[in-house]
Amino acid sequence: MSPTPPRFPPLRRVLGRRRGPGVVLAALGLALSLLSIGPASARADLRATDTAGATSSPRSAQAPVRVAEFVAECPFTHRLPDDPIVFPGLPGASHMHSFFGNDSTNARTDLAALQRGRTSCSPTVDLSSYWTPTLYDNGKEVEPTGTTFYYLGEGVRDDVIATIKPLPLGLRIVAGNAKATGVGDPTSIARWSCLHHGEVNPSKDFVNCPAGSMLESYLDFPQCWNGKDLDSPDHKSHMAYPVGGQCPATHPVAVPKLRQVLRYPVSGDPGRFKLASGAGYTMHGDFFNAWPEDEMARRVRDCINVIIKCGADGRP
Repeated sequence: MSPTPPRFPPLRRVLGRRRGPGVVLAALGLALSLLSIGPASARADLRATDTAGATSSPRSAQAPVRVAEFVAECPFTHRLPDDPIVFPGLPGASHMHSFFGNDSTNARTDLAALQRGRTSCSPTVDLSSYWTPTLYDNGKEVEPTGTTFYYLGEGVRDDVIATIKPLPLGLRIVAGNAKATGVGDPTSIARWSCLHHGEVNPSKDFVNCPAGSMLESYLDFPQCWNGKDLDSPDHKSHMAYPVGGQCPATHPVAVPKLRQVLRYPVSGDPGRFKLASGAGYTMHGDFFNAWPEDEMARRVRDCINVIIKCGADGRP
């Protein structure tokens, strides 16, 4: 926190109204000496907030935030009724999906295609593809304006975080269940909430957000890998969620947890909303990893293993 600037007494109060010349000169000297404190304090405040300046800010000298995290911001790119994980090679076989990140994704996408593609992500080295069922508001497509994909160490103990391995190139993961039957279905794991309105309780189904707010979707992907398969017949069994702060013996390799956070510019009556897969509790996400191996490994080493919060560039 920047130091509180000194409070200067009004000059008229310092000088007074009926004082002799000597007193006036002395008072002027006092006022000037007080004023000389101000610019230095102000300059200190400017140094603390002007990150573009040549002088290092006090914030940069502070210890890094102890959160095992790096991020990718990946805006919406396109919509297609395709799913290259669940229905590979079958255009139009899926419900409508909204795609983020790699702009080449379609039913025939494989790793080589992603590596040749372009991305909307920041950082641009992330050529991965992310997709979800499209959201509709009274039948009209709505795309999120906030699209953050967090890579986290949370969910396991600190000693396990220190052993987390990079997500393997070409890994495919599906989280959530497009065929969930209700809010009580344990396979439904997404949460809906309202931006900046914590008084609205999160739910597996759509929530009623106040006017001016935004509808948010949170979805955590599993972070324990079996160590050998990049996919599985059900697209889930090669991955697992931690149990008791560690990975189960069947899936011994801890990898970063992917958290998908989407913010949609809609609010109000949730009866207007529907996903291409159905009700809000059918929210799910697909991830096809195309991070360059060296970039993924650097971020895991420098951000996740040492429990440091990093930005899109993979640095604290």
